Amino acid sequence: MNVSPVDVIRWGRERVRTGPWRGDWRVAFLAPLPDAPPPSADFVRRCLRLLADRGFSRVVTAALSPMEQPGFLAAGFQVAEELHLLTTVLTDLPPVPTSVRLTRVHARQRRAVLAVDQVTFSPFWQFDRDGLEEALHATPRTRFRAAWLPGDHDALTQPSAIVGYAICGRSGASGFVQRLAVHPDAQRHGIGRALLLDGLHWMRRRGVQRAVVNTQLGNDAALSLYRTIGFHHEPARLSVLSAGLT
Repeated sequence: MNVSPVDVIRWGRERVRTGPWRGDWRVAFLAPLPDAPPPSADFVRRCLRLLADRGFSRVVTAALSPMEQPGFLAAGFQVAEELHLLTTVLTDLPPVPTSVRLTRVHARQRRAVLAVDQVTFSPFWQFDRDGLEEALHATPRTRFRAAWLPGDHDALTQPSAIVGYAICGRSGASGFVQRLAVHPDAQRHGIGRALLLDGLHWMRRRGVQRAVVNTQLGNDAALSLYRTIGFHHEPARLSVLSAGLT
């Protein structure tokens, strides 16, 4: 195909990111950009025609707020997954635990990050290389940090010692917890808490006033963590929508 794996479709002021879903060239994703208006039904239909021309047979969306969904639903999309939406105001944050070693993720460590991701999430939600790249570019500014095997300082040079990671994003005064994953064997040791608080403190230092995160229904461990940090449920849920292409 003579198209970039991830690009932006534009029509007037309306814009969405698109590319193969988890590296599968049969399935495309559409993700509205945070600084663009909610996609209209006409724009979504234009996107579907373009993606059909590119050879895709199915399209899924990013997790959409109720305000972002009408144009997709009017164009024939249906709900595939629902997610909790939680928000918090970034005041009186607990300190970042110092017992967990956090570092910036370098290119050579991304394979280890993806290995953690694949044992943390179910197949529908797992990242591949393209999915990770999409998450890293979903907002204008991003913080990408890894947690390392506790107590093994020699392992800091070994990517396989990564036991968790977080991607946090910033767009203006809004912050987003894009991804938080901890290897199942390393959970319940404060690693997720350290990664989350590291990202929230980064947001606050840069003027972010409010942060949001979403998580799957039934993910009680993640919900418990977010609540202890001060996140609260929003009344409306997010939805991942899906449509077939003919």
